[in-house]
Amino acid sequence: MLPTQPSTTYFMNKINSSLMNRKMDSLAMKVANQCKSPIILDSIDYPAESASGDTNASDLKSLNIHGEAVEVSKKPSFLLIDENETLRVGSVEQFLKCLKIVDDTQKVKVVAIFGNTGEGKSYTLNQIFFDGREVFQTSAEQSSCTMGVWAAYDPNLKIIALDTEGLLGVTKKESQRTRLLLKILAVSDVIIYRTRTERLQRDMYTFLGGASKAYKNHFQAAIQQAWEKSELELPPTGVGPSVIIFHETIHTNTLQSCASVTESAEDILRCRFAELKLECDSFSSFKYIGVQSKGKKTSFAELKNALHMVLENTTVRSKRKPSIIYLTLKGLNDKFSNEIKNTPPHLYLKEYFTCQVKCQACNEGCKLSMGHKAEGEPHFSDGMCKYQRQFQNRIYLCKKCYTNGDRVVVKCRTVSESTWTSLINYVWSGSVIECKNCSEIYRSRQHWYGNKGPEEHAVISEPVHVWPGEDCIFQEPNFLGSHNSAQRVLDGVNMISDAVVSVTSQPTKVITDWVTDKIAPTYWVPNHEITHCHKCEIPLLTNSTKHHCRECGEGFCDKCSSRMQPVPSRGWTYNVRVCDNCYKEEVPSLSSAMDDTDVRVRKYGEAVVSSITAVASVLEIPKGIIKENARPTYWTPDNECHKCEVCNRKFCTLLLRHHCRDCGKGVCDDCSNTKKPVPLRGWYEPVRVCDNCLKK
Repeated sequence: MLPTQPSTTYFMNKINSSLMNRKMDSLAMKVANQCKSPIILDSIDYPAESASGDTNASDLKSLNIHGEAVEVSKKPSFLLIDENETLRVGSVEQFLKCLKIVDDTQKVKVVAIFGNTGEGKSYTLNQIFFDGREVFQTSAEQSSCTMGVWAAYDPNLKIIALDTEGLLGVTKKESQRTRLLLKILAVSDVIIYRTRTERLQRDMYTFLGGASKAYKNHFQAAIQQAWEKSELELPPTGVGPSVIIFHETIHTNTLQSCASVTESAEDILRCRFAELKLECDSFSSFKYIGVQSKGKKTSFAELKNALHMVLENTTVRSKRKPSIIYLTLKGLNDKFSNEIKNTPPHLYLKEYFTCQVKCQACNEGCKLSMGHKAEGEPHFSDGMCKYQRQFQNRIYLCKKCYTNGDRVVVKCRTVSESTWTSLINYVWSGSVIECKNCSEIYRSRQHWYGNKGPEEHAVISEPVHVWPGEDCIFQEPNFLGSHNSAQRVLDGVNMISDAVVSVTSQPTKVITDWVTDKIAPTYWVPNHEITHCHKCEIPLLTNSTKHHCRECGEGFCDKCSSRMQPVPSRGWTYNVRVCDNCYKEEVPSLSSAMDDTDVRVRKYGEAVVSSITAVASVLEIPKGIIKENARPTYWTPDNECHKCEVCNRKFCTLLLRHHCRDCGKGVCDDCSNTKKPVPLRGWYEPVRVCDNCLKK
């Protein structure tokens, strides 16, 4: 006999019952959301259906809220965490009551399911744990029926099953949803990743790879803190959950059919994780279950067997008390609960069309479109760069113009040293910074001492980007600054020292007279015009000492200018040298002291000029004392130069170290015996360069 077909009334009653259950669930959620405190509903098993399929009146429970009776369906599962990451269970006792666990000493494990929305996660949990009963709600609608995380307890396997909200679903809080799922994954012992695709998609690898990294970098320590805070007796395991990938196809083969004797399906998965540069080492185990269900019902037998084997394995993760699971989840949820700014993915990415060149100093990318260099447009980025010593990527802006709202790049002017006398002029004047609007705004050696740096009052320093293939820091002379001026002075000192040694003391006197004239007040007679003492008219030979009277400014011998007294009329308010003719018995009054602007430079040099009369002795100061401070900043320090950059020979007493003026790297004498100008670095005269830079 043929089996009796159900009547039309039976099917209508089934439909009405299902719609009623959904309506009651929706109403319960609405009521719970309107309350300030979480509403915990007692969970009971599904009541048996009547023969006609009608829902009994006992299936519904009356709940009185704000004086209004509301009918709420009694489902075995309950909302554990909502889509806003709010924990809807307020205590361990409520957690146990919702799970219908009487004894907290009953140890359990946690199994959570993940996957994209609409993949059948709720249906899968119902099949493998609850014999197909709709413990977790399923729906044929387009909208997702599971929001947040729902929980239910299987007393046979002693499993807390967690049904999660699907990935890739339409939501305004995608980032927050992902974090919620990762927290659930962290407290689970086993996770099932459910997917119904013909081929495994990248989104699965991305989610699991990110979960592995998050567990290792964040959740591992957070779980430890949660256990210590709750004073739990067992230390948490350092290994993440076991992963079972349940892959259902219709037309294509599963990974198991692609596996071989030497390479399993799990090996193939791990290789693909590695190819995508994603991690999966935080998981305690990996298992792949593939089923092909073309024209037949989905089989869950193999998944059940694999799940039972993993649950029985306690070598890595053992069962825990339900209270421990709740406190761990609560600890993670409290720690990671701040609001996340959602950044949904877009089809258009700037990397598709934007120039891929990045600054060598700060790694900031060019903002222009690809191919702009072919059109003659240089690289550009509106972000601020950072200064790097090896690139010298800094320009100077006139501070006065910048304050007035005008961005003017200033230039540094130096003197070309064609002769040793012009080098002396450079040593004295140093570098000069000029502005097109304000003319000269800075001179590096305006006084003997007390000179301020340009950034203190004259310029504003600004780092600029360094693009590969371009010496952009040397495209304009204003980038030169004075980064090698100190080394140029040191080189000049070496040359002057050689001249002093080879030409006796004659250059010494020339230098002394030149320096004296440079710092002398305007009313003093220049040294080269003084040939006789102004009083006794004794001839003053080349090597004779010449003195100036601070009162009249004439030149005298030592005998005729040996008196000391203040000269306030000239700005000298303390005892200074005066001639016998200008000396007065009565001490001049200081109340009539004049402005000392004219003699200020001489005052600064008074303590130094006597030492310059013996230049040879001054030049005997060990050059090593000033060597490191004098060297340009782009040079490699001596303590980092261990071998020649060209021939790779180690430096020693027999192999001296030199610096190439172009690249700034340490080289030996044999590999840097050629000289040429390096204007890009500010060297306009021939200087030492290495063989590598000579070939460029």
